[in-house]
Amino acid sequence: MSLRQSMRCCRPAAQALKARRVPPSARAYSTSGAGGGPSSSASSNRALYSSLAVGGFVAGFVVSMGSGFFNRPSAAARCDGVPNVDFIETNGRTWEPVHALEKDDPKNPMRIRMAAWVSNLQEHICKSLEELETAAPPDGEHAPATFLRDHWIRPSGGEGSSCVLAGGRVFEKAGVNVSIVEGKLPKGAQLQMKADHDSIEVSDEPLPYFATGLSIVIHPRSPHAPTVHLNYRYFELCDKKGNPIAWWFGGGTDLTPNYLYPEDAVLFHDTLKTACDQHDEAYYPAYKEWCDKYFAIPHRGETRGIGGIFFDDLTTSSAIHAARAPSRDQIFDFVKSASSAFLPAYIPIVAKRMRQPYTEEERRWQLVRRGRYVEFNLLYDRGTKFGLNIPGARVESILMSLPEVARWEYMTPLGREGSGTREEELQNVLKNPREWASDITGDKKK
Repeated sequence: MSLRQSMRCCRPAAQALKARRVPPSARAYSTSGAGGGPSSSASSNRALYSSLAVGGFVAGFVVSMGSGFFNRPSAAARCDGVPNVDFIETNGRTWEPVHALEKDDPKNPMRIRMAAWVSNLQEHICKSLEELETAAPPDGEHAPATFLRDHWIRPSGGEGSSCVLAGGRVFEKAGVNVSIVEGKLPKGAQLQMKADHDSIEVSDEPLPYFATGLSIVIHPRSPHAPTVHLNYRYFELCDKKGNPIAWWFGGGTDLTPNYLYPEDAVLFHDTLKTACDQHDEAYYPAYKEWCDKYFAIPHRGETRGIGGIFFDDLTTSSAIHAARAPSRDQIFDFVKSASSAFLPAYIPIVAKRMRQPYTEEERRWQLVRRGRYVEFNLLYDRGTKFGLNIPGARVESILMSLPEVARWEYMTPLGREGSGTREEELQNVLKNPREWASDITGDKKK
């Protein structure tokens, strides 16, 4: 089934989801616990650029596909199928995904199953963040914010949804994006991609590709609540008949605090480790180390945050699997577990910190740290760099990850070595990444 054919069998799901959710007033968040372009040459160039992105970080690839975008009249999310699992929210209430035309049937193409998964998870996460906005006490300045839902269709193959919240009580800026795209990959692009993905067999003919992913960046208002990033993605390369000949998953989640709360770091890493260990105990230590290395800021000699997990090119034959050789369905199950761990790993932290008072000095430090976040994203993040170099790219989606306000100080005294401050405490951890999972360190969550 082609992407366009699969789109035709979709039906709106957002209203059904809305009808089944508990209203914000009934929620009990704990605060005590933890274009296609106009010409064929432009389309060919975009196919080439797209391939290079997937060779690095598909996040950039799936938000920057050409200039032929237009907003969909309806803001209702569409999906081809629904993950047939339950999520457990942080307040203990079970969330069952909305019913669509079909369940997550293994007989369906993986492209449909992954696109359905990220589309449903996007809506669920947006609703959960909006409900936390409503649950926050009035601050006399900011009203609860909701997401602007910008749905787009790429006429040459694909669609997406960019959901952005700004100026809220809890979240100063939050972006939750889904993209579903397809196209043709020429031989040169296949060769470039093979450098990072050994599973590709290069063809002289342009080959169809498909990519879908969910990307999230959240910047809370309080300096005591950490920034968080998530990206999970799926890519497949097909033969001329549309049969997959190479595929892989990638993704991860990482936390960027302004002030170090060890109990928050332990909760975050424990939740991710639990999700990983359900599938392969080798995943967490390898992907935690990969995360620390990927999110390094070399010119500062520090990491962007306290890490999490990060992986790419995960397929049956990946070295981490040794002789186990899990199926694509088994790897998809891991991706579902890891991505559905996002809310339990993050929301309790924000719910506890969002009411915590802060000073002007702490706000100043938050903005300095955001400056470091911007430096990484613009200088080192492969997806961002790729996207900004594509003619006609969706710049708004690419730069969704950046905070609205940041600060750079010349020779800032904040966090200076020997100051004995909480700012220095964070700096020491960023310069020397450490283990956080409680069954590794022996610490327990507080």
